[in-house]
Amino acid sequence: MTEILNVTRNDDGQFEITDQRGKVVEGPFDTNAAAWSALDRIDHETMRGRPRSNKKVLWGKPEKPAKRNGKKAGRRQAAKDQHRMKANAAKAPGWVRSVAAVKFDPAGERKFRDYKLGTFGAASEVKRIDPATYLAEKAARGE
Repeated sequence: MTEILNVTRNDDGQFEITDQRGKVVEGPFDTNAAAWSALDRIDHETMRGRPRSNKKVLWGKPEKPAKRNGKKAGRRQAAKDQHRMKANAAKAPGWVRSVAAVKFDPAGERKFRDYKLGTFGAASEVKRIDPATYLAEKAARGE
């Protein structure tokens, strides 16, 4: 036979767990929540089957524990990651590849940087023009 338990308030304002006849099973408790928690605990003790675990509920996929595979598996995984990164880089648009060139070809980036250096601004080479030569060439052209 199933026993029906309920949470009731006594004359002192505290909460108690009572059965069908009004007999106090457990209590008094200061809060309603504490009484219901105790009722749940009593209810689960009487249930048949596997006991519930105290572990927190995981939302989504649980994290897998770290595997101890060793160096060989680590190298294999690193090689796979490197290959995947290169394959993804090949699929990227041109402007992304030019920006990411440093990651894949540091020497090429250095060459590009050296090539760009001095093409504009204060660092660029300045052509020296003699005013007398310039005016002579201008007169020769008829300007």
